[in-house]
Amino acid sequence: MPGLRRFRIAYPGRMYFTDRGIEELEKRRGEEEVTFEWLAEQLRTFVDLNPDFEVPVERLATWLARLDDDEDEDE
Repeated sequence: MPGLRRFRIAYPGRMYFTDRGIEELEKRRGEEEVTFEWLAEQLRTFVDLNPDFEVPVERLATWLARLDDDEDEDE
């Protein structure tokens, strides 16, 4: 979210509620290495258990899958 990124830069001490989960993930498992295959399986399991989150998880997965697309277009 470009707007969110700009907000964080403009107001660097603010923490969003969602950041707490991200920070916990980083703190508890930040040293681990996983494959995208493993991550995809965890996302599928999460959506199976929490079907209301299917759309946001799909958007996250698509965003992660296409991260390098912008770099490829620049070359």
